[in-house]
Amino acid sequence: MDCNKSANLEKCNCTYEPCPRKGICCECISYHRRANQLPACYFSKEVEKTYDRSIRRFIRENS
Repeated sequence: MDCNKSANLEKCNCTYEPCPRKGICCECISYHRRANQLPACYFSKEVEKTYDRSIRRFIRENS
């Protein structure tokens, strides 16, 4: 499977600038899953800026 990194970057709302996984969604999802987190794209712009990517925060935001 080919990764469409440039198209993914256009939609990526991650504000963590040194992230090496930006635009490589499969790597991003795997990384956050290992950390029991969700990627930035699951969160609103305001919550994403806090870098709290916890599942608990996702549930709280969407309840």
